[in-house]
Amino acid sequence: DSTFFQQDGAPCHYALLNAVFPDKWIGRHGPIAWPLCSPDLSPLDYVLWGYVKTVVYSSKPQSLDELRARITSAIHEITQQQLENVFNELENRIERC
Repeated sequence: DSTFFQQDGAPCHYALLNAVFPDKWIGRHGPIAWPLCSPDLSPLDYVLWGYVKTVVYSSKPQSLDELRARITSAIHEITQQQLENVFNELENRIERC
């Protein structure tokens, strides 16, 4: 009951989100508004995806299975220290807002 889903702004997903997460999703035109030009406070956006992409695409994956394995491995290799750094940066960003 305390979980919220953050939508990336793709309009085609609104109906599905309303059905699956009624009044529990954050996004443009959602029940919890996310302004278009708001500061990005999502650690997934400013840390995780960049890190995972760097690890996964250090060389070109040769198959879809290899790509999946690399993504899974990259996620599992995230350290406690990296997570602490992410949350420290999140606090800094929130304070700046």
